[in-house]
Amino acid sequence: MIKPLAVLSGAAALSATPTVPAVATTSDSTQTTITAATATSTACGSYALQGGLATQVCAERTGDQVRLYGTLGLAGPPSPGTPMPYRKDVVISLTGTTPAGTVNQYVLFTGSNQQVGDITGTVPCDTPVRGSFSVSSYPLGPAPVRIDTVIPC
Repeated sequence: MIKPLAVLSGAAALSATPTVPAVATTSDSTQTTITAATATSTACGSYALQGGLATQVCAERTGDQVRLYGTLGLAGPPSPGTPMPYRKDVVISLTGTTPAGTVNQYVLFTGSNQQVGDITGTVPCDTPVRGSFSVSSYPLGPAPVRIDTVIPC
C-alpha cells in the first residue's frame, strides 16, 4: 500500500525541524529524557585519554536511583595500515562513592564505542553523585576521569 507523503514548506517546515541540544565536552553535561512517568537525567564528566582510548564516566538518574558507567571509544582514526577491527585488551575500574560500589573488569575493545561497568544505587535528591573511571592497557597506565555533580531529580 502506498501512502501519500506530505511536503512541508515555509513556517511549517521550520516548526517540524527537530532541535538537537548542545553537548559540552570540557565540563560536566546533563541531558534529560522524559519517559512514561519518570524523567531520566544523564550527566557525564569530561573526556580523557587513557590506554590510548577516549574515556568518560557518566551518571544516569531516574528518581532516586543512580547508575554509574564508563564509556570507551577510539581517540581518533586508526593509524594507516592498522587492520580493522581495532582490538585492544583493557582493564577497567569503575568506583562510585555515591552510589557506592566498585567494578573491576577485563574488556576486549573492538573499535566501536561501548559502555562498561555498572554501579546502581539509591542517591537522595540534591546529593552529589561521585565516581571515577580508569582504564589501563599495557604499557599505558590509568589516568582516571571523575564525576562529582548534582543531578536534579
